[in-house]
Amino acid sequence: MNWRARYGRWNNFHALEKELKETLTKIESDEGALEDCFYKDLEFGTGGMRGEIGPGPNRMNTYTIRRAAKGLALFIEAQGEEAKKRGVVIAYDSRHKSPEFAKEAALTLGKHGVKTYLFLDLRPTPELSYAVRKLNAYGGIVVTASHNPPEYNGFKVYGPDGGQLPPGPADELVRYVNGIEDELTIEVADELELKAERLLQIVAEEVDNAYNEELKTIVVNPDLLKEVGGDVKIIFTPLHGTANVSVRRVLEETGFTDVTVVAEQELPDPQFSTVKSPNPEEHAAFELAIQYGEKVGADLLLATDPDADRVGLAVKNNDGEYVVLTGNQTGALLLDYILSQKEKQGTLPANGIVMKTIVTSELGRAIAEHYGMTAMDTLTGFKFIGEKIAQFEQTGEHTFLFGYEESYGYLIGDFVRDKDAVQACLAAAELAAYYKSRQMTVYEGLLELYDKYGYFQESLQSLTLKGKAGIEKIQSIISSFRTEPPVEIAGNRVAYIEDYQSSQSMNVALAEPSMIQLPKSNVLKYKLEDGSWFCIRPSGTEPKVKFYFGVQKNSLEESRLSLLELEQAVMNRVHALS
Repeated sequence: MNWRARYGRWNNFHALEKELKETLTKIESDEGALEDCFYKDLEFGTGGMRGEIGPGPNRMNTYTIRRAAKGLALFIEAQGEEAKKRGVVIAYDSRHKSPEFAKEAALTLGKHGVKTYLFLDLRPTPELSYAVRKLNAYGGIVVTASHNPPEYNGFKVYGPDGGQLPPGPADELVRYVNGIEDELTIEVADELELKAERLLQIVAEEVDNAYNEELKTIVVNPDLLKEVGGDVKIIFTPLHGTANVSVRRVLEETGFTDVTVVAEQELPDPQFSTVKSPNPEEHAAFELAIQYGEKVGADLLLATDPDADRVGLAVKNNDGEYVVLTGNQTGALLLDYILSQKEKQGTLPANGIVMKTIVTSELGRAIAEHYGMTAMDTLTGFKFIGEKIAQFEQTGEHTFLFGYEESYGYLIGDFVRDKDAVQACLAAAELAAYYKSRQMTVYEGLLELYDKYGYFQESLQSLTLKGKAGIEKIQSIISSFRTEPPVEIAGNRVAYIEDYQSSQSMNVALAEPSMIQLPKSNVLKYKLEDGSWFCIRPSGTEPKVKFYFGVQKNSLEESRLSLLELEQAVMNRVHALS
């Protein structure tokens, strides 16, 4: 069915929601906008789906939510009655339509006899991960678009272990969703009837309390917090999202009493009206927090994204100015602190493991190996870290210590199986307390790490290309790098080419291939002879292609210069292609 036929079917559907009908009327003369809404189904991938809110199968709306939820219901039905009885936990963030979409998912699941537990109001994504395990549910849903712009929303699916579905089950779920052809006529159950039958239950505050108690277990040195926790000045902003209550509660109960919340960003706001983007990776998101910090001389600024799975840190540099740390820098600081303290306490397990993604700094590997721990790479996406945690839990091969990715996601305690900004806020506060006890700033601690392990520097460039033409251009860029790989970049010869789609690593000089022992993914990584590297991957949830860069040199200035040269050389080729 072509896009015009799909548009006609939606436009003539007698029961179409009034708001969607009005939007269609507004854009009826804009053929480009109509085509983008109707030319394809909103892609339901291995992590769920994400897109702009609006009419049509290529948008987030009641009907595409029902389609995704029905696919999940069919997937659970295929696992048997026990899976249906265990049910699904549903949480949502502060975005437009999030409460409505969460309820639609529950009513769709209920129509198929799948029990649902629904949070009464917004909750952090990591608490959903915890709740799946706590309630012994068979799965979970979070209605969120993470840090995307206000016009976006999404639908993320979690498995029985509280992690996002790994490739095998995820592919099976995708087949069920893609097998549903008519999203407009999906039936849903009556809310009151579901509640009467106990097929729809509200999640009790006991889950909040239990999650909070688990959070406290990640504190490495409770005595330190008793001594100096109250002296650490913290500014916190939830960026209009879900972390406000959870973060403030656990900080206060662990001894951090000098916490100031950015008032303008404290309450949920689906427009995220005080920031250009509610993304703690963007330095501009810290503008108000920095103003607050300068007034009180704060030691640490914390900003969480709307669904509270990512957190950014800002600290004072040696010039007394607040700088936003990269995800790699924060991860290295947290990792070194945790491992060093456990080593002092004699609690480092012999089989301990640290997990990071293939685009995360090699500084993490250097730190892990310094303490005699194993460092493991996974594909980008925290679900792969969660999958490995579950595997090692069963086999006993390794004891999980820390997992992180460069995009501001961290996990310390494995009672959650996704990145957890609430945990990371507490860990960062403890980190600040540690350096304060040594009469140092967190920034001075970072420089200390560089002196100890080497001057690693990393960066990320993104190219956003919206619409059908944009997707085609992204595919063309990646194809060019794959079929005509660079021989030399920024004066350095390419030593290895890793193509995760073909699961092959090629030693360029010897022309010898070897197998990559990771799931297939449309990712290319190039390792240069001087140890530098860059990686190309399309975003799985946004119309973007991302370029990651990493170097290690003998000084901070040398590494920054080398990084800039690498970036420019790669992006010059990219812009020539686009």
